[in-house]
Amino acid sequence: MVDGGAMAAGCAEVLAGLGASFKPSTLVADLSIAERQMVEIARALHAKSRILVMDEPTTALSSRETDKLFDLIRRLRAEGLAIIYISHRMAEVYELSDRVSVLRDGTYVGTLATGEIRPETIVRMMVGRDLSSFYKKEHKSGVRNQPVLEVRGMTEGHRVKDCSFTLHAGEVLGLAGLVGAGRTELARLIYAADPRTSGEIVLNGKPVSFTGPRDAIDAGLVYLTEDRKAQGLFLDMAVADNITLGVIGRDAAGGVVLNRAKGRRRAAAAIKALSIRVASPLIEIGALSGGNQQKALLSRLLETEPKVLILDEPTRGVDIGAKSEIYRIIDQLAQTGVGVLVISSELPEVIGICDRVVVMREGHIMGEVGGETGVAVTQESIMALATGVDHSLVAAD
Repeated sequence: MVDGGAMAAGCAEVLAGLGASFKPSTLVADLSIAERQMVEIARALHAKSRILVMDEPTTALSSRETDKLFDLIRRLRAEGLAIIYISHRMAEVYELSDRVSVLRDGTYVGTLATGEIRPETIVRMMVGRDLSSFYKKEHKSGVRNQPVLEVRGMTEGHRVKDCSFTLHAGEVLGLAGLVGAGRTELARLIYAADPRTSGEIVLNGKPVSFTGPRDAIDAGLVYLTEDRKAQGLFLDMAVADNITLGVIGRDAAGGVVLNRAKGRRRAAAAIKALSIRVASPLIEIGALSGGNQQKALLSRLLETEPKVLILDEPTRGVDIGAKSEIYRIIDQLAQTGVGVLVISSELPEVIGICDRVVVMREGHIMGEVGGETGVAVTQESIMALATGVDHSLVAAD
């Protein structure tokens, strides 16, 4: 018979050792994502595990929660626990690892010791080419082109306040800011996924009023959500059906009878164009890797032939090879005149692929860098606007 008192005491001891602020009796459903991760770690420690495998543990964490997790990892390592840390975020790998083993296409490539862990070396091992060719920006900046999207005074009332910006044809515009700055909320207002209290949208020089996302898509504006599994993909449907879902009515004979042959041809062409790795278009999309799921979802949006594409964290949770492919696709879209708005928390990504960057803080657009501003697109210039701190002065101190 299980001794409930002893079990609770043992759990309390482990949680206290991890620095948890909640009690063993607290419902897991009431915990934050970071606290739930702590419960998982506590479970492993309570079972006297000597090896802890962590797979993308920071994907849904804020920067503050990530820092706490890193402190905990270092403490556990110092206490003798062996940790296998799996991550697509290179900065985390550099910061935490004693050794790094690299896989590519399911094959072991090699292992780097502490002194050998360098960005250019890891990227070369993971994608088979140098870091200099990782970020694709072969398109000419579209900053001087005709505006394709103008957002004026967009307001939701709480999280988005009087936001205005312009996106040009053939331009890749970054939307940066700290977690909670209002970036995703602004994108959802533009896409009419959420109601706004005020503001105006001008598309290709004409004011538009969307009653919902379907209106936005029909007008040539599409949005790739950051949560592909919950809001984008139908995991129990075939890859081909997920790709063609947005244009299924266009392919239907008389708008009624499905043209499955045309749909299969369309899906096959998309799979080839975006290098989606799949054994068959007929398998369930839930069986694909995160990167291939993301590319399949992106291909669905591209089938609608958009003029404006909003990408919200387009490479979150995908491997570095898939990131490179997504960057290539973004660059090619800009070359064809599509205006691309990229929301990303990864500053190297924003700097590497964007022509210009608009920065938000606490629901407001604080300014922009790049383009004709005369301000270079750097981590320092972006963070100065995102935090309200002049980082050049901080560095000087």
